[in-house]
Amino acid sequence: MQTNEPESNAANDPAAPPAPSSSKLLLEFGPLLAFFVTNKLKGILWATGVLMVCMAISLAIQWKRDRKVSPMMAFTGVTVLVFGGLTLWLDDPVFIKIKVTILNAMFGIVLLGGVATGRSFLKTLIGPVFQLTDAGWRAFTVRYGFFFLALAGLNELVWRNVSTDAWVNFKVFGLMGLTIVFMVTQVPLIQRHAIAPASEESR
Repeated sequence: MQTNEPESNAANDPAAPPAPSSSKLLLEFGPLLAFFVTNKLKGILWATGVLMVCMAISLAIQWKRDRKVSPMMAFTGVTVLVFGGLTLWLDDPVFIKIKVTILNAMFGIVLLGGVATGRSFLKTLIGPVFQLTDAGWRAFTVRYGFFFLALAGLNELVWRNVSTDAWVNFKVFGLMGLTIVFMVTQVPLIQRHAIAPASEESR
């Protein structure tokens, strides 16, 4: 329902991302929270099984709702099912731990490889969220690529040196917190390279 209140600055700022809907947050973070809670109650193997089931449900819901699944979520889902399956089959939580390393390393390599060949895969993924200049997309993609590689290296360092419960805490809260901090630090870059929507430029 429309109101007569003036639009907020965030709504008029082309560099400000739209607030994600509750359903989107539930689909993306629901499996992770279920993984955390189940690990506390039943252990890592049960948690891995629950993560696999919840991820499959999230993918199915997204497909039914949108008739498509985002490439990043699809790749994440495949790695969860593959490495989660290995974890349960071999009764070894190492596989679900290195899944985080491999997933982030692959994202980083793909993003940086795209920039090296003159393409910005990040623009393809989140282009509707931000409107940036080509130089802005290159810089943003390079930073995100190195950030993913840093997360991969950090995950290797953590899981090899702490308990499984401590690693789960790091995976659920540490990685999420680092991602939020990283995104906040990129706001100046986004603002410098933001392109105003055509409707605003014509005013």
